Amino acid sequence: MLDQLDLEQVLFLDIETVPEQARLEALDPEWQALWADKAAGRWAADRRASDPALTAADLYRSAGLFAEFGRVVCISTAVLQRGQLQVFSFAQADERELLAAFKQALDTATTRPDGQDGKRRIEKLCAHNGKEFDFPFLARRMIVQQVQLPQLLRIQGRRPWEVPHLDTLELWKFGDYKAFTSLRLLAHRFGIPSPKDDISGADVYRVYYEEHDLARIVAYCQKDVITLVRVLQRMLYHEPIADAQVVQR
Repeated sequence: MLDQLDLEQVLFLDIETVPEQARLEALDPEWQALWADKAAGRWAADRRASDPALTAADLYRSAGLFAEFGRVVCISTAVLQRGQLQVFSFAQADERELLAAFKQALDTATTRPDGQDGKRRIEKLCAHNGKEFDFPFLARRMIVQQVQLPQLLRIQGRRPWEVPHLDTLELWKFGDYKAFTSLRLLAHRFGIPSPKDDISGADVYRVYYEEHDLARIVAYCQKDVITLVRVLQRMLYHEPIADAQVVQR
């Protein structure tokens, strides 16, 4: 299937998320209790193994990992068109407006006549660990914000081979599910410059809530999505797109 993949019909994306509020104490008592239940779960056990003193409030900095407690602050997208990589981000504090703008853009890209104005119709989404994180997180937050799901996120009831999603992590595993391989590691393995030359995902909470620097998060997210494109190109035995061919808007 991959040898027949037209990369110009793929929308590459990466998202950045944060907790819904800056501090656990800003939530109402019921939400605090629900987070306490979540923070007592298995996912937190590994964190407490290295630091048993961690409280539910300490762990709340990681609430952006969960669509029930977090929200999207940036979606960076990339599309290959006529030898260029067009990169564009949706980023703002109002999550509903952000998701609605992304949905509208995606709907346009998936319904336009193929080849109109030299642009291919988008038929697939691609992200690193997208099937476990980016795609379900976006779909869940759209439902929370009552934004209609775009067609490419409506996967309920579809057979696995009908789901229009590509995941570079899944492709790299080749059926081996013992370990997680980061985008940074894959990029280094393929000789691609690291996207983590400024901040990493662990810094997004601090940069958003303490430094109030959304532009820095956008820059980081765009580097990730450019790296994602290059990693998939290498996995397909293609030459990665050069910096001079990248157009960031």
